[in-house]
Amino acid sequence: MNKAFVKESSDDDDDDLEGGLPEIPPGAKNYITPAGYQRMRSELLHLIDEERPEVVKLVSWAASNGDRSENGDYIYGKRRLREIDRRIRFLTRRLDLAEVVDSSRQENTDQVFFGATVEYGTEDGEVHTVTIVGIDEVDLDHGHVSWISPVARALLKAKIGDQVTLRTPAGAVPIDVLDVHYPAPGG
Repeated sequence: MNKAFVKESSDDDDDDLEGGLPEIPPGAKNYITPAGYQRMRSELLHLIDEERPEVVKLVSWAASNGDRSENGDYIYGKRRLREIDRRIRFLTRRLDLAEVVDSSRQENTDQVFFGATVEYGTEDGEVHTVTIVGIDEVDLDHGHVSWISPVARALLKAKIGDQVTLRTPAGAVPIDVLDVHYPAPGG
C-alpha cells in the first residue's frame, strides 16, 4: 500500500508525555521557578519564531522538487514539523498551567519549601544537596529534583536540624536536614 494512505499514530496522544516528564498530579498546580518559566518560554518562542519557519521553508522547497514519496528532505521535514508542533503544544499547555513561585522572597529561611536548596545527610555519613523545582525543570545531574519526588516530599516543611523519613523501595531511610538556602533576590 502506498505510504500516502497510511495514517500515522495520533500526535495528540503523546503531548502530555513529552520528554518522559511525569504528568501534573490531579488537582495540583504546575509550580515552576522564575528561571524555569523563562527557559520554557524562550524555547517556545525559539520554536515559533525561528525553527518552525526554517523547516517550513525546507519542506516547501522539497515539495517543489516533485515526487514526494522518495524525497528524503520532504519526508524528514514533515516529520520534524510534527515534532516541533507537538513540542509547541506541550510547552503552551504547560506554561498556561504554570504557577511561578519566586522562592527568593521566602522569609522563613530555615524551613524547606519549593525552590529551596537543601543539604541533607544520611545514616552512612553521605551528604547530598538537592534543589526542589517544578516537574518541568528536573535535572538530576545538577541536583534539581521535582517537588513531587520522594526526597522532596520527605524534605518539604522540614527545618534545619530535623530528621525526616525518606520512603524508598528498599524501605524507610532517616535523613537529617543540615542546611537550607534560597536563591538571592533577582538571581
